[in-house]
Amino acid sequence: MSSILLFFQSRRARLAASALFVLSAALSTPAIQAQQLQTKFGCNLTREADGEKVIYGDTGEFKLDGDRIEALRWESALYRPTHGFECSIDTGDGPQAEVRQDGGKDNWRITLKDPAAARRQRGYDFYDHGMNCSIRLQRDGDRLHVIPSCPALCGSRANFTELSVDLKTGECSYQDK
Repeated sequence: MSSILLFFQSRRARLAASALFVLSAALSTPAIQAQQLQTKFGCNLTREADGEKVIYGDTGEFKLDGDRIEALRWESALYRPTHGFECSIDTGDGPQAEVRQDGGKDNWRITLKDPAAARRQRGYDFYDHGMNCSIRLQRDGDRLHVIPSCPALCGSRANFTELSVDLKTGECSYQDK
């Protein structure tokens, strides 16, 4: 009888040890990696628009870890022969990130906690562009598409410039309007 009891006790101990091992392995396995983005870019393009030369110039840095913004800076300018316009956003404007899933693509949506305060802080109260600010970042393989709808942080310009950046080469392409 004692050998049967010993058998069940040892079997129970083996099962408990096995269950503990599986549980500890599950707890020590890292969670699914959050979507991350770390890039710096500098882009420019000269083209003809309405019969005059127009120069686009953009510089930026995006460093995102899931919905946490570690660094964010984007300056977007449009120059004509007689004048220029600019838009800019950085971490001082109170940006917040939201991660979105779209199949195998990494996507983020950047908005402002308080667009009106960010606009006032920049002194942009002379043009009524509204308080909308949304910047979508869509990573498709090695290409990052930067799709703005953020007139709140533009002075006399209607919006930032939509562009794509090759994350490996840094090559930029501007979207036609």
